[in-house]
Amino acid sequence: MKQSAKRYSPMQVALIGGAIATTATLSVFGPGWCRSVRAALQDSPKQVVDQVWQLVNREYVDGSFNRQNWQTMRLSLLSKNYSSREEAYVAIREALQKLGDPYTRFMDPKQFEALTSQTSGEVSGIGIRMEVNETNKRLVVVEALENSPAIKAGIKPGDEIVAIDGKPTGQMKIEDASKLIRGRAGTMVTLRLERDGRSAFDLKLTRANIEVPTVRYELKQEGNRRIGYIRLREFSAHASDQMRRAIRDLNGKQVNGFVLDLRGNPGGLLQSSIEIARMWMNDGSIVRTVDRKGGSEVSKANHTALTNRPLVVLVDNNSASASEILAGALKDNKRAIVVGSKTFGKALVQSVHELADGSGVAITIAHYYTPKGTDINHKGIAPDIKLDLTQEQQRQLASNPNLLGTQNDPQYTRALTILSNNRLAQPLQNQTSQKPTSFGASDLRF
Repeated sequence: MKQSAKRYSPMQVALIGGAIATTATLSVFGPGWCRSVRAALQDSPKQVVDQVWQLVNREYVDGSFNRQNWQTMRLSLLSKNYSSREEAYVAIREALQKLGDPYTRFMDPKQFEALTSQTSGEVSGIGIRMEVNETNKRLVVVEALENSPAIKAGIKPGDEIVAIDGKPTGQMKIEDASKLIRGRAGTMVTLRLERDGRSAFDLKLTRANIEVPTVRYELKQEGNRRIGYIRLREFSAHASDQMRRAIRDLNGKQVNGFVLDLRGNPGGLLQSSIEIARMWMNDGSIVRTVDRKGGSEVSKANHTALTNRPLVVLVDNNSASASEILAGALKDNKRAIVVGSKTFGKALVQSVHELADGSGVAITIAHYYTPKGTDINHKGIAPDIKLDLTQEQQRQLASNPNLLGTQNDPQYTRALTILSNNRLAQPLQNQTSQKPTSFGASDLRF
């Protein structure tokens, strides 16, 4: 996106639930932006206030602005004197709140940075996962990520982190330790480690940009069947590449069927959900989005499916946004059987903009529909086979995530029963080519 303010990096995205998806390029400032007004607002808190107003005025999905006089709102916003950016941020949030849409929201620079870091699928650090040892309350390394500075330096699971840049970690929270370890790529951090009862030693590491794994997969031998289990945590910028690798690897191991686990997945990038749907579907519609002018766009499969083996998708009430796009596409096209609890129910698309001072705004710009034209907003996707977990089962899986995708996971075991059904014993060749019900008008979404 061409930006008018020098400090921006080009960025504009659309959210699906809490996710982000690339959208068409737009200018931040409308054609009516007067040069004299722009000069008056330059480098003042009002600059960001009016940027937000302009973007909402141009993009917001509800042309009535929740029955608010949006022109009057601009006059009110610009008539005030803001002594600080924080004061301006409060005014922006109050104005956006009047739209009655929790997904149209303002983010201060730290919040915006956190969002972009999450959806980029990258972090700047050394590439470790940590947890607190319940026995001695010390920080311990759970995993060193592939190709990370940590794994190259020889950090191993079980290593205890006793200090970070000289600061003792006793009783330190994981969040606080993460803040100390993360930092700009190319900078240094020193960890003091203890391993297998040996004396503590220091390890100096150079931070780097690291791809965060969002896909976990494994081959499971379930009786006489080989099952490819894939868990997708979120739809980040790297999720589609990781999913492609997972499917291809499992294909090479001659799996009989797949279980795709979307439980707890809050969403992510729209384009990522479309790309992943195309890995499972040869043809058919994936999603339709409609903007405030009624303009719609349909995303379709493009004959690039990586597999036609039987597929079961697991969902729960925390599967949202891009998860619902993927589950809805696979369900409506009869490519998969969906098992679990009704999904979250968010069918709104947001675009995300970086503002002049590093803050950001997410604006709902469209509504989306499943291939059969279903509006799932506030309703969710009903699974083909409803299987709710008891509170005790939920607690057990939440406290021990390693039980997910095992015989201790009731929804996974139901998926195995489905995959062992004779009707699904062969690839879904006919089902992958089956077309969904057509729409009267084109559509689009996140």
